[in-house]
Amino acid sequence: MLDISQKPYSLSSEQQAKVHEIVGKMSRSAKIGQLFFVIGQDGEQVDLAAFIKKYQPGGMMFRPAPAAKLTSEITTLQQGSKVPLFIGANLESGGNGIVNEGTWVGNPLGLAATDDVDSARTLGQIAGFEAAQVGCNMAFAPIVDIDQNFRNPITNTRTYGSDVKRILAMAQAQGEALLENRVIPVIKHFPGDGVDERDQHLVASVNSLSAEDWLASYGKIYQTFIDEGISTIMIGHILQPAWERALCPGIKDSELLPASVSSLLINGLLREKLGFNGLAITDATPMIGYNVTMKRADLLPATINAGVDMLLFNKNIDEDYRFVEEALAAGVISEARLDEAVTRIIATKMAQGLYKDTTAAGIPGGLEAIDAKQAQHQEQVELIAKKAVTLVKDREHLLPVTPERYPRIRLVVLGDSSDGGFKEGGQVTEGFVKGLADLGFTVSVYDRSRLDFHEIFEEGVADLQEKFDLALYVANVETASNQTTTRLDWIHLMAADAPWFLRSLPTVFVSTANPYHLFDLPSVSTFINAYTGNPATIAAILRKLTGQEAFSGKSPVDPFCGDLLAKY
Repeated sequence: MLDISQKPYSLSSEQQAKVHEIVGKMSRSAKIGQLFFVIGQDGEQVDLAAFIKKYQPGGMMFRPAPAAKLTSEITTLQQGSKVPLFIGANLESGGNGIVNEGTWVGNPLGLAATDDVDSARTLGQIAGFEAAQVGCNMAFAPIVDIDQNFRNPITNTRTYGSDVKRILAMAQAQGEALLENRVIPVIKHFPGDGVDERDQHLVASVNSLSAEDWLASYGKIYQTFIDEGISTIMIGHILQPAWERALCPGIKDSELLPASVSSLLINGLLREKLGFNGLAITDATPMIGYNVTMKRADLLPATINAGVDMLLFNKNIDEDYRFVEEALAAGVISEARLDEAVTRIIATKMAQGLYKDTTAAGIPGGLEAIDAKQAQHQEQVELIAKKAVTLVKDREHLLPVTPERYPRIRLVVLGDSSDGGFKEGGQVTEGFVKGLADLGFTVSVYDRSRLDFHEIFEEGVADLQEKFDLALYVANVETASNQTTTRLDWIHLMAADAPWFLRSLPTVFVSTANPYHLFDLPSVSTFINAYTGNPATIAAILRKLTGQEAFSGKSPVDPFCGDLLAKY
């Protein structure tokens, strides 16, 4: 039986009675609405008051938008809702996760490279403060996944690396800072991403660790957070076969399920084994890794019955609500299970202060409050960037790169284009071109859209040496959802932009994102990882490249990917 006097709720007798009173007075449709954490609605396209009245959702997650717009819309939503809304955002790397004008502090892997827990605390403080100013009260962060597989295209720089101790310490610091700003941290993605090389947005991925190894790694992280009273955990569309088999020895391979629909992993492992009494919410339900499991009409009810309390996003919102209504009418979902889930939702909102303050941070200060701290926040970001940039190798001592040694630079930027997906930091080309020019270099940018067939098929070493003194490669191949790899992808015609000349023309490679590119270019002499493509990091890279500042970053993962050749 759910006990909301215990952690993570720790509600008083009066608060418990109030929670039960609220749940008891709810209609069935209102209870169903609480199960759904819907995508943020645009007030320019949707009547927000009417939307809230019709669907009565438990939460709403926003993507980045202007601060003034968000402040207005979220205020309207909260005023129109009978039950305070969770207002969530992906605050993984800064306030830019919800506010266009917010600060991109840095990707978690870059913070890990500083080897300073205070970097993660700074991330939480800045992200939490800026999000709270527009009324955001929940962060889908910190990420507590372990980047065990360098081929994984979705964890990568979003994680704090591959060391459990560091991940735990930094995630704790980030979460504590979010809470100080009255923003609820949601750790993710249970049972743990980073083992498989596939993306759960595209396929139900697999955490293939043994039960014992899982317990010593991912399990240790989750157990620690649970013992400390974490209120909310996001459930991934990720299988953990070893634990399903341990909890149900006769289970067939065909019966194994991703955690988001597995009673064995939620009710069994998470709730009974690890003792989690709090709120469980799925990762986004439009993901293919979720939808291919079974028919959606069966999937949503199965998820609730597995012990998950909230469903993130919809396909067709009316259809999804109907699927749950029909499951309740047919007895597939019991009234008791519905009440349990809704009680967890209301109790979490009560425990986290939403009933006292639906903005979770007082009256939102909006853009004015964010702007007032921009200078301070930028100074903190610059310090993190200075400490994060990591020199992986400099075999031929090409550094420092100065105008005296290498006056003419060929700049090749990879990954700066977008195929319609979301690029968090945008492009880095302009920052490098301007920065190098300001330092006195002559910069020639390689144009991938206009191939020089003479160069590709006829020029040799001497031709390149006549034009350039050094080739600088910058890879901005960002981690993002719905892609199968974050590998280097050369021009398919003769790999025209690949550095075939690196043994004859000095070549330096810088990654502003994925730290594993040595796997595809092991022979390069000088390799630098920067983890983040924000302006502060570009500036730090240029200072370090030109010898104005020492490198101090420490690799939080193996940048050589186990390849002996890459080390030399």
